Amino acid sequence: MSISRRHFLSIATTAAAGTLILNGCSTPSSRGGGESTTTSANAEAIELTPETTPEVTTAKLGFIALTDAAPLIVAQEKGFFAKYGMTDVEVAKQASWGTTRDNLVLGSGGGGIDGAHILSPMPYLISEGIVTDGKKVPMYILARLNVNGQGISVANAHKDLGVQLDSSKLMSKVQETKSAGNQMKFAVTFPGGTHDLWMRYWLAAGGIDPNTDVSTIVVPPPQMVANMKTGTMDAFCVGEPWNAQLVNQKIGYTALTTGQLWKDHPEKAFAMRADWVDANPKAALAMIKAVQEAQIWCEANKAEMIDIVSKRSWFGVPAADIQDRLKGTFDFGDGRPVEENSPHVMKFWADNASYPYKSHDIWFMTEEQRWGYLPANTDVKALVDRVNREDLWKEAAKAIGQEAAIPASTSRGVETFFDGVTFDPENPAAYLSSLKIKKA
Repeated sequence: MSISRRHFLSIATTAAAGTLILNGCSTPSSRGGGESTTTSANAEAIELTPETTPEVTTAKLGFIALTDAAPLIVAQEKGFFAKYGMTDVEVAKQASWGTTRDNLVLGSGGGGIDGAHILSPMPYLISEGIVTDGKKVPMYILARLNVNGQGISVANAHKDLGVQLDSSKLMSKVQETKSAGNQMKFAVTFPGGTHDLWMRYWLAAGGIDPNTDVSTIVVPPPQMVANMKTGTMDAFCVGEPWNAQLVNQKIGYTALTTGQLWKDHPEKAFAMRADWVDANPKAALAMIKAVQEAQIWCEANKAEMIDIVSKRSWFGVPAADIQDRLKGTFDFGDGRPVEENSPHVMKFWADNASYPYKSHDIWFMTEEQRWGYLPANTDVKALVDRVNREDLWKEAAKAIGQEAAIPASTSRGVETFFDGVTFDPENPAAYLSSLKIKKA
C-alpha cells in the first residue's frame, strides 16, 4: 500500500464563545518527499458557527493518479477543506483500485481511509459485499467528480486494422487469435468498474463477447502504459493522462474517447464510508462543500491545476501528458486529424458534471446485472436510493451559493449511446432485454 505523508495547512486559532475562526490558507502545504509548493490565491477560510463547525477536523481520503482526481487534490492544495474547518485532511495516493477498496474496508480506524476518489460503481459493489468477499461496508456517493475523460487505446501492432468507434474491425483478429488457442487481452482497471463497463459495452456493440471471445485482465491505471510497452495487452481502457501518455510515447493510439461512446457520461465519484458520514454529518457537509468549490476552481483554472497535479508527489507525469486533452485537444495517434475544442473534454463542474444523478447510477447497476456482477433480482432503485446521497449534495450546493446549479430532477432522462441504443432509467428492464450480448 502506497500512502503519502499527511498534508498540513496553516490555520488560525480560536475566537471567543467557542467559535473557530480560520485564517486564509496562504502558506505552502507540505507534501510527500519533502517538497513544498506555494500557489496563489488559496481559499480564504470562513467563520464557523456551532451549526457549521465539523465534529472532527480529520479525514483520510484516497486517490489514484488520474486527472479526474484533481478536485480532491485541489481541495487540499488550495485550502478548500481547511476553509470549512476540515484542517487535517489527508489525501493519500493508492496503488490500485483494489488497494482503495481494501483501505475503505479497513477505515481510518484500522489504518485505512474514510473516503476516496473512486470509480462510480465501486461504492455499490462495496456496499453489497460483491468485491469484498461478502463483507458489506455501506458507502455513500456524495458527489460526481467529473464526466468524460477516459479512453480506449490500442497497441500499435493493431494499427493497420483501423479500429476506432467500431470494434467489429477487431473481429478477424479476435477470431484468429482464439482459433490459435489464445485470446486477445483487453485491460481494465477494476472488475465491474467504469473502465470495465466502457470496454465491455464497446466490444459488445461490435459483436465481440467480452466474456468468451477475449481475455479481460486487470491492471492499475499508472501501470497501463508500461504494460502496453512490454506487450502484456492488446488494448486498454483507462482515464487520462495515461491514454495521452501512450500516444506521446508512440506505443499505441486512442481508438476512442469514452465521451464519444456516451457524451458527458458520469465517471468518478467522491464517496465516503456511510458510518463516517452518519457519525459526522457536519464534517461530511464541509467535505462536500470543499469538493464542490474545488470542482468550480478546476473548471476555471486548468493551467494551474495541471501544474499542481503533475508534480512528483501527486502524479509524477509531464504536464504535456495532461494538458492537451484536458483543454479539448485530442491527438489520437493514428493519423486522424488532431481534434480541437472537442465536445468530449473532461468536465468537473460545467453541465452539471458534479451532480450525482440517480439515473446514471441506475445505468451502472443495470450494466452490473448485464455482466453478472450484481444479482438479477437486485432492487436497483432501493440500492441507488441507499447509496446515492444527492440530498447532501444539494444541501452543500445551497450552502455555498450554488442553488442555481441544482438540477430540477434526479434523472437526466433518456441517454443515447454511440451505437444508437437508448437507456430509459424509468425502464431499465427494457434496455437490458434489448441487448444481444450479455452474461447468460
